[in-house]
Amino acid sequence: MTWRAPEIDRRHEPYLGAERALLTGWLDYHRDTLLHKCAGLSADQLRTASVEPSPLSLLGLIRHMTYVERAWFRQRFAGQDVPDPFDFTTDPDAEFRVETADPEAELAAFRAEIAAADAAADGRDLDEEFTLRRRDGSSHQLSLRWVYLHMIEEYARHNGHADLIRERLDGVTGD
Repeated sequence: MTWRAPEIDRRHEPYLGAERALLTGWLDYHRDTLLHKCAGLSADQLRTASVEPSPLSLLGLIRHMTYVERAWFRQRFAGQDVPDPFDFTTDPDAEFRVETADPEAELAAFRAEIAAADAAADGRDLDEEFTLRRRDGSSHQLSLRWVYLHMIEEYARHNGHADLIRERLDGVTGD
């Protein structure tokens, strides 16, 4: 039997609530949406690039968001000393190179990283600040609130990409 990405019971976006509940609810909705776009697809379909010459694929987006979750919540905000999940020293687009990647393992890594990101932010104040140091030597003070807003924006943008890739693969459209 051919492996297929599992179906997901996607959580709905929140309509009312306190700020933290709205931010986490929208972030969870977008996380689930990316998984929803992958549901039912084979490993080969998940690895299929969108449009030549771009290497962008649904599996590449899963791997990219695994890295982004780790980078923003654990490495930058929480200051955890955890390595990048991909070797960017030889290839700055390493997460998008999926020719030999195992989709089942990558989806598990994505879910595990979400749990670790949530744990890093759990109980922390939205106003808590950290210093983001840029490669050019500059730095900025950012808050956990900013991270949530940025992650929602990041997922929304990539979920648009995922929607187009999914439609190209099998004609499935929708939110």
